[in-house]
Formats: sequence, C-alpha cells, structure tokens
Amino acid sequence: MLTYIFKRVLLAIPTVFGITIIIFLAMRVLPGDPLAVITDPTTGAQQRLSDEDINKLRSSLGLNDPYYVQYGRWMADVARGDFGYSFWRGEPIRDQILRRGQITAEIALFAIVFSWLVGVPLGILSATRRNTWVDVFARGLATVFQAVPSYWLGLVVVLLGILWFSWRPPISIVYFQDDPGRNLQLVLGPAFAIGIGSAAVIARLTRSSILEALYQDYARTARAKGLRERLVVYRHILRNALLPVVTLTGLQFGGLLGGAIATERAFGVPGLGSAFGQALGERDWTIIQNLVLIAGLTYVVINILVDLSYAWLDPRIRLS
Repeated sequence: MLTYIFKRVLLAIPTVFGITIIIFLAMRVLPGDPLAVITDPTTGAQQRLSDEDINKLRSSLGLNDPYYVQYGRWMADVARGDFGYSFWRGEPIRDQILRRGQITAEIALFAIVFSWLVGVPLGILSATRRNTWVDVFARGLATVFQAVPSYWLGLVVVLLGILWFSWRPPISIVYFQDDPGRNLQLVLGPAFAIGIGSAAVIARLTRSSILEALYQDYARTARAKGLRERLVVYRHILRNALLPVVTLTGLQFGGLLGGAIATERAFGVPGLGSAFGQALGERDWTIIQNLVLIAGLTYVVINILVDLSYAWLDPRIRLS
C-alpha cells in the first residue's frame, strides 16, 4: 500500500508541474492586457491607463521580467503559501481562499452526500426492476433533472422561497461553528441545486453498472449457493458496481471544490465560485491564476484518494 501511494504521488508531480505551466502561460498569452483598463471595485467605473503608466505598473509587478523568472517567483510564493495580492483590491488572496473556501467546501460536501442519498438508491431500484414502470419512471426522472441547469434550479428555489415563505438566503459569510442555523440556510440551497443534477448522473451510472454486474460469475455463484437476490445485490454486486460511481463522484467533488460559479452567484453565496466570477469581471488575473491552480491541485488529490478507495470496494484489486 505504501509503495502504491508513493508511486501515485510521484506520478502526480509531473501532472502538477504541467498544470502550473498551462495556467501560467494561458494567463500571459491570452489576448487583452488586464492592466490597460483599471476597474474601480467600488463604483465599477473604468479608467484607461497611458502606456507610460502601464509600463510602470508592469515593472512594479515584475511582469517585464522573463517568463522563467516570473514562473519561478510564483512557484516560490505558492510553496510558502503566499498567493500574492489582488490587483485592484489589495487583499491577500490566501485570506480570501481561506475565508470563502470553507463555504464552498460545505456546499460541495452536502451536494455529494445528497447526490448519493438520492442517486444510488434510485439506480439500484431502476436496475433491479428493469423494464418495469418503476424503471421507466426512475430513468425519466433522472433525465429531467440531468437536463435542468443547476443555476436555473437555484433561481427557482430562491424565487419560490421569497414568494411563498418570505425567505431570503444570507448573503454574508456565516460559518457553521459560529451560527449553524444561518450557515445551513446559506449552503443547503446551492447544495440541493447542484446535488439534484449530480444525483441524476449517479442514478444512471449506478443502474448501468449494476446491470452489467448482475450476470457476472461471482453473482451466479452467490445465487447458486442459495442466497436471496437482495443479498446478492447488496453484498456482492453493489460494491463492485460502485467503482465507476466513485470515480465520477471524485471528479464531481473536485469540480465543486473549485467553486460552482453560476449556482453560487444565483444564491448570492460568497464562495470561491463567486470570487472567481468577480475576478473574471474585474480582469484580476492574480486571483484567477491562483484559484485555477487550487482547483487543479484539488483534482489531483481527489484522484489519488479515489484510486486508494478501489481496494476497499473491490478486494480483487491489490494496491502494491
């Protein structure tokens, strides 16, 4: 096990290096100079800078240095946990990530839990009742929720909450340890809007995986021993059928930890997604660069954890 973990970490190193290179170059070769126009974050007014002012600003930020020098400086800062400062706000990016990251992590966690609580039972029911009205209804329900955009569902939830219950989600950061009630009001709405679409995907994948495993040799052997069909499904088939579901969940969770921009903005949630959308609007490339890096690193870590979970789900897999 330790050897496998060591190998996976070694394989992750060039992946992380490639991610940083792509992010760094993309932020510098894309058309448009973010320094050409300064946007006042308080009023939204734009002021065009002269060429002399732009050159002075680039020099002060080290943007006139060779690319390899800029890249090395960025990596050294990241290694120290220093992500720099926002261009226009002057706020430390690390503080922003720590402050908003907890909210986004809660939304991601609740969304994944909800998607499993709904999607996996729905997929099992659909597979074990194949071609019955239950299967047709479950597949139709999954198709509908898979087609509904999460941000639109979020807007509907907010609108119905206002019209029917005179309820508005909090728009300021409230941590669970400070006020659990208001924190849940802040995160459960977007978690539901995101989780319902994820549940639809998980339900369809669970159904197809179980149908594929129903007639494998180990399932036939379990039936030949006299086990009931329910025990065959839950004790032998389900754990093996969940392997692709776990893989998909890891990818979904990694993406959600990066922030769901549209859904967070629909609910007015001050998470990483909202911060990323705001940075795009203000062309604050220092925030964009570091948030994309955080999302990429999250994907790498989640994929390693998913690989480690395979041995627990399927004993035939040996991590050695």
